[in-house]
Amino acid sequence: MSAAATPWREGYITVDGIRTHYLEAGDGPPVVLLHAGEFGAAAELSWERTIPALADRGYRVLAPDWLGFGLTDKVHDFVSGQARRLEHMRRFLAEMGVESAVYVGNSMGGLLLARAVAREEPLWRAEALVIVSAGGFTPDNEHRRILLDYDCTPEGMRRILRVLFHDPSYAADEEYVKRRFEMSAVPGAWECAAAARFRSPLARSRPDFGVPDTTEWERITVPTLLVAGAQDPLKVPGYTDELVARLRRGRAVVYPDCGHAPNIEAADRFNADLLGFLAEVYPSQQ
Repeated sequence: MSAAATPWREGYITVDGIRTHYLEAGDGPPVVLLHAGEFGAAAELSWERTIPALADRGYRVLAPDWLGFGLTDKVHDFVSGQARRLEHMRRFLAEMGVESAVYVGNSMGGLLLARAVAREEPLWRAEALVIVSAGGFTPDNEHRRILLDYDCTPEGMRRILRVLFHDPSYAADEEYVKRRFEMSAVPGAWECAAAARFRSPLARSRPDFGVPDTTEWERITVPTLLVAGAQDPLKVPGYTDELVARLRRGRAVVYPDCGHAPNIEAADRFNADLLGFLAEVYPSQQ
């Protein structure tokens, strides 16, 4: 489970006082990759197998670390929450000169992406979307509890990997567990991820899991590809059918023998499907 051999450019940019980390590779039409939100999540861990494939085919790839994740500053807004994270991303994209792009988001990144574009006035302009393992009803089950109750130990990270991946070799790979654990142990990383789970006894808002998805999928007008793993324990089987019915220009692919991170566990197929989808959006790239 080693990192991709093809190099990328690594950079930092200060966005409204927030030191923001990102990976960049290639030149051409922009594709922005938005990573997941589990403990220790980061752009490199989500997209190390996708960035080289896109850059080699003539795309400019940007993979930022969300506010509070990876190597971006560890800030959590207890008042605006997701809104602060989305606004930070909007400002990052503006600073990087991204006027329009194809956006790809996995899990938390996919749901935040959908909500950014499903607004009456979208936060940023998208040519198309790829939503991976996000949307629909999200059950509050024992698998979700493992992700929420991380104790910041290597064994705790191993338990998380058993949930994320259908293939047991990921959790058995000591080097991969170490890489994931070390990212979760970056100063402030655990605190930011845990803070998103806090709920005041006075809060009137509903929990994040075990409730209907309130995203207004009908508002999304651009071509949208949904990608799911058939053995994802964090989602309800067939949830993509409901979302496709609500999308104006949506379709879905479901990978057998695959869990919550198809972009990693089924990277070759995912990259092939993503490149095929991009060819429809940017036919001049072929």
